[in-house]
Amino acid sequence: MTDEYAMIAVKAGDLDKAAVLYERYKKPLFNFFLYHRYDRDQASDAVQQVFYRLLRYRESFKTDAVFRTWLYCIARNCMRDQFKNFVPVDALEAAHLVADEQNDEAHHQQQTVRLALDSLTEDHREVLILSRYEEMKYDQIAEILGCSVAAVKVRVHRAIHKLREAYFQIADQ
Repeated sequence: MTDEYAMIAVKAGDLDKAAVLYERYKKPLFNFFLYHRYDRDQASDAVQQVFYRLLRYRESFKTDAVFRTWLYCIARNCMRDQFKNFVPVDALEAAHLVADEQNDEAHHQQQTVRLALDSLTEDHREVLILSRYEEMKYDQIAEILGCSVAAVKVRVHRAIHKLREAYFQIADQ
């Protein structure tokens, strides 16, 4: 069953299909919020809020839309709405939250990437999270951000350049 088919069923009133979508997307959304410096409790609450809104606004899902893009638009809106009450976790703590069990060198490298990522502007960080961590295509990111594919390509290029600079600056310390 595709995501789109499940969401069309949810839109038609088969709310049990929302459980299928929840199982598929709870971990990616949780990590999405962790990468945006939420702590575990905040990320968990944000995932719940996304699925609450999915149910609440299910009528707004267009049958020809890509579900994943629509879902991440909801996630971005949740972040925007919760920003007033948001207290970001320390970058090193965030790296520990996202990290799986790894060897020391890989863990240290991941912490350095995390610190470099946190040094970027929100726009640059967001396009990197969506393109690299969430593995979205540029056209999907453009739809989520409300801009052109060309603008996304430019943002990603600039963000990677800034990330590289920040990474080597942190690694040399």
